[in-house]
Amino acid sequence: MGLNDGAALRIHNVRLIDGASIESVDDAVLEANGDGWITYVGPATEAPQARPDVATINGRGGTLLPGLFDCHTHLGVPSDRSIVEAALLTDPVLGMLQTTERIRRTLDAGITSARDLGGLPAGFRDAVAAGHIVGPRLQTSVGLISHTGGHADTHLPGGNDLGLDYCTLADDVAGARKAARRMLRAGADVIKICTSGGISSAHDDPDDQDLLDEEIAAIVDEGRRHRHRPVAAHAQGRAGILSAIRCGVRSIEHGFGIDEEGCDLIGEKQAFLVPTLSTVFQPLDPQKTAPWRYQKKLRWNERTKENIAKAIAKKVNIAAGTDAGITPHGQNPFELACLVELGMSPIDAIRAATSNSARLLGVDDTLGILRPGYAADLILCTADPLQDIKALSEPENIVLVTQQGVIRKHTLDAADWPQQQPPVAGSPSLQDATHP
Repeated sequence: MGLNDGAALRIHNVRLIDGASIESVDDAVLEANGDGWITYVGPATEAPQARPDVATINGRGGTLLPGLFDCHTHLGVPSDRSIVEAALLTDPVLGMLQTTERIRRTLDAGITSARDLGGLPAGFRDAVAAGHIVGPRLQTSVGLISHTGGHADTHLPGGNDLGLDYCTLADDVAGARKAARRMLRAGADVIKICTSGGISSAHDDPDDQDLLDEEIAAIVDEGRRHRHRPVAAHAQGRAGILSAIRCGVRSIEHGFGIDEEGCDLIGEKQAFLVPTLSTVFQPLDPQKTAPWRYQKKLRWNERTKENIAKAIAKKVNIAAGTDAGITPHGQNPFELACLVELGMSPIDAIRAATSNSARLLGVDDTLGILRPGYAADLILCTADPLQDIKALSEPENIVLVTQQGVIRKHTLDAADWPQQQPPVAGSPSLQDATHP
């Protein structure tokens, strides 16, 4: 439940990582007004005097950061059971409630903004924005587009269809345009396409190209014509990566087979790479995994680590995404530890999950950085992630989460908790993050 709605907020005795600077600030203060906009953030020595009418929180030497982003999640997909079980054996009402619980758990992990890339109807985004449920600010692709036999083809080997209505097939240019229009009609903020096969799909391989160049270009054009909706491409192998970038997609999702040419193209086109390393560093149990999937993962894991490490070294434009649904929900900041494992500095990993992700989602004028005039979407971590980036991965270390200055989560000691507890407020949306 949201607290502090309509009241000014002051947080002091914290280490500050603002999402833009390359260094932290010790003994910092942040103040936000009653509308949830930051009015001061910086050293305590330069901060305004504390006022008795402002709700004040003692951060106890913890680290204050912008709320984190997850730019590739599947909140409508369970991570603890198979898609087959979820599709065929779960009551729809129960499934809806489970999705609501996953959305809340994601927020509690410190993710205040998220982009869902398949499996989350637009109604959940709207429910968060209206305050019916509490969760990250959301953008959603609603579904994903592939060709027959491709990564998003949910037909089983015998021909039976799992009936996942968010997976749409298109086999020519006209079909691709129609599929994009169906997603836009369903309320998609971004169009998700598959330009390569995948590790988790039985019909194909990451090195296979999925949609053809002319089909990709047609979908990009549909997005451009419809309020400039961007396109995100599931692209694991080299062929799918290069085709997607050349045809104008905004982001390469996974990018496991990226090479120097792909890195250069991302820079040239001002696109983004969302490497979803959580899927790579998450072990698979061979006893519980289909042999074809286990063998593909073995083949691709080390290859992926080498390629993404080179992309990091080349300073490719990287935003953070986890593929939660394939990886566990509620552990999203583990992605930052994976980026650091492959050579990214902790401060750059944090910026990938804050200011750079905000740029990808087109909300960098109000989110992703802690500075005056920006929304007070923030988290407080008990540890210093610049010394131990894995500290962000433990939800119990995230003791405070706010959106637009409204407190969504707090596990602070009673002595550190403000006495004011005004009415509950709904969660804002990504579209709501505009200057007053």
